[in-house]
Amino acid sequence: MKLHLSYYKSDDVVGLAKDLIGKELFTNINGIITSGIISETEAYAGATDKASHAYGGRRTKRTETMYKPGGRTYVYLCYGIHYLLNIVTAGKDQADAVLIRGIIPRTGIEAMYARSKKHKLKGLSDGPAKVCKVLGVNISHNDLMLDSNRVWIEDNNFDAAEYTISISRRIGIDYAGEDAKLPYRFLLRVC
Repeated sequence: MKLHLSYYKSDDVVGLAKDLIGKELFTNINGIITSGIISETEAYAGATDKASHAYGGRRTKRTETMYKPGGRTYVYLCYGIHYLLNIVTAGKDQADAVLIRGIIPRTGIEAMYARSKKHKLKGLSDGPAKVCKVLGVNISHNDLMLDSNRVWIEDNNFDAAEYTISISRRIGIDYAGEDAKLPYRFLLRVC
């Protein structure tokens, strides 16, 4: 069952980033359903987080989606070549978001192989650009409500008994100074 939009309204973006671990992310692209268990996330705390696109209240055409009420996608192009998928959280004008950094493929694996041109599970979706590639996410999926039939998240009671969640600093944001050291990254690891 899809998570209710109220789930995403939490003011605790860090807690939500951790809680999303083990949830199942789905896409329906041209009638092809793919999904994966969310295995890695990073929290971005809006205007107060130097690593956030919204730091200091910065508002641009690209970031405007972040300022809308939580429960929608924020997809952007990174380095002009990779799409990255974020989940907007909290209320209007807060601009918090959770980057989906990794998934464990579950549904539509053959479609994922075709999209990525790879034919093995290892390394298929262990990075935010890879997640978008295998799920078929691109800029046309920006600002979609997560109760849609194109992109959504379900709580399917993933059995995490053989896993642990590690917490660390975020990746690739050294420009954020002290904020780069914040423990805002969550990763599902086999025990």
